Amino acid sequence: MQFSRLGSSQIDVSRICLGSMTWGLQNNQHDADEQINYALSQGINFIDTAEMYAVPPSPETYGKTEAIIGNWLARHKEKREQVVIATKIAGPGLSWVRNGGPITPDAIYKAIDDSLARLNTDYIDLYQLHWPNRQSPHFAQHKPNGHNFVDVDTQAEIASMEAILEALTKSIKAGKIRHWGLSDDTTWGINTYLRLAEQHNLVKPVSIQNEFSLLHAKDWPYLIENCWHEDIAYLPWSPLAAGMLTGKYLNGARPEGSRWTLVQRQGLFRDTEQAGLATAEYVALAKKLNITPAQLALAWCDQVKGVTSTIIGATNMSQLKENIAAFDMPLSEEALNDVADIFSRYPAPF
Repeated sequence: MQFSRLGSSQIDVSRICLGSMTWGLQNNQHDADEQINYALSQGINFIDTAEMYAVPPSPETYGKTEAIIGNWLARHKEKREQVVIATKIAGPGLSWVRNGGPITPDAIYKAIDDSLARLNTDYIDLYQLHWPNRQSPHFAQHKPNGHNFVDVDTQAEIASMEAILEALTKSIKAGKIRHWGLSDDTTWGINTYLRLAEQHNLVKPVSIQNEFSLLHAKDWPYLIENCWHEDIAYLPWSPLAAGMLTGKYLNGARPEGSRWTLVQRQGLFRDTEQAGLATAEYVALAKKLNITPAQLALAWCDQVKGVTSTIIGATNMSQLKENIAAFDMPLSEEALNDVADIFSRYPAPF
């Protein structure tokens, strides 16, 4: 297993991060235990979760994933220091999470305490803001006129960010979290937090977790370059485009029990004609390379310069083993050129 430094922290994390958002809906405690144990046996030391998991988010599944991880930790206390646990506070908009309110200092203090209790731990290694208080260009809002940044009151937003930063710094000093990071944010968000941290002697972010895949690479190269120069770890989520890059949804297929058979918060925005055409070409290329389509997508993601650790998820052990194996399958220069050729024709298919 290869490891990378988590931004400006002193933590080394595996190049693979075990995602957990299906635990509590598509997967139960036994499934999660099996996945965690296997991941650790393969050298993975990084697990990502969130207070709002499992997904799709609902009042019934809220907090279930953290509780499942907490049950595992309670039975493996001797392994706590070997595992880097990352979780997230939900941003505004979910009525069953603090009445849908924004991220505030009080929300941070309560959310951290609640996550610590569910996780059965005294500290969280990486605490992330799941999405910002202002409208995010993520979750299918990245197209022209979809992200209404011009409607944001800049000074009010900066004041809110400063208050958040003060609360996170206080929580770090209290020993409840070790580091903090962003998720579903932008270069402006990163750089504003960095500037505020420097101006007010507060703790800067060490990471950002954004959607990134062969079908959704809008962060490359601009945001990722920013991360590289500012020592911010870049953590891709949904490197398989919610399973689309496996090829299992081609031609309208919906395998029983798969994510696309569940209600999606933003609808199946990835299911476009262009995304289908691109996926079919990546599937054909994977066959030519004698690897699976998922392995092609994950191996490519791992080789993007600036990526720190790729978040993978699986609903069964065969998927997990297939995905982990991808990181021992570096793509040749010829294969990367073939990928680049397809990518150049479908740079933003959804």
